[in-house]
Amino acid sequence: MIRLGVNVDHVATVRQARGETYPSPVQAAALCETGGADNITCHLREDRRHINDSDASLLKATINIPLNFEIACTSEMLAFALKLKPHSVTLVPEKREERTTEGGLNVSANFDLIAKHVETLQNAGILACLFIESESNAVKFAAKTGAKAVEFHTGKFCKQLDHATTTKDRFAALQPVKSASILAHELGLQCHFGHGLHYGNANWLQLVDFAEEANIGHSIVARAIFCGLEKAVTDMKSLLNDPKFRPYIG
Repeated sequence: MIRLGVNVDHVATVRQARGETYPSPVQAAALCETGGADNITCHLREDRRHINDSDASLLKATINIPLNFEIACTSEMLAFALKLKPHSVTLVPEKREERTTEGGLNVSANFDLIAKHVETLQNAGILACLFIESESNAVKFAAKTGAKAVEFHTGKFCKQLDHATTTKDRFAALQPVKSASILAHELGLQCHFGHGLHYGNANWLQLVDFAEEANIGHSIVARAIFCGLEKAVTDMKSLLNDPKFRPYIG
């Protein structure tokens, strides 16, 4: 089964757009849990543009499923994570000017810093995951840090899939993701996926060997406007796991 982690950042984004106290990402997380989410993801950015410190603390205190805490690789964020003690921490690259995370970590260029953060987190009993591209070099360097998991940045794959006009082209777009997943598994890493996944492409993860988890936020929150959050979560989990949605490649 592919676990579904629901990212509640975009609920906080709606709140921040008007500077109100609602909608609450904590309340949203409870509905996601009812809908069948396997974990909740939130990203505490350095500029606190959506999720804030209180949100993260309340999520950890109230949900009954694991919390996946996304942070930049900085001393401030590491200290907060050690205090929060979530189930897992996913280290991600972060630029203040970006709308959303635009790519994977450059692990080779920042190896010593990332490896140190990984060691600190895992010594505290927190599973460390690295957000990387679907490239063999990135996977190999991630494994060398001692991390237990990687989350593959699926943005490029999703764009290619969305613009493909034939099943053959869609399957070709999937190959780098499949290859990276196989290599990661061989090196002892859990394989997670995130970014750009929506109701028209998430089912393709059923074809990825060793896919364990998908972390999805924007498309679920967007769909919830029309059908409610619980159903949006349930429908996404079905796309990831129900054999009737498995793509047929001939």
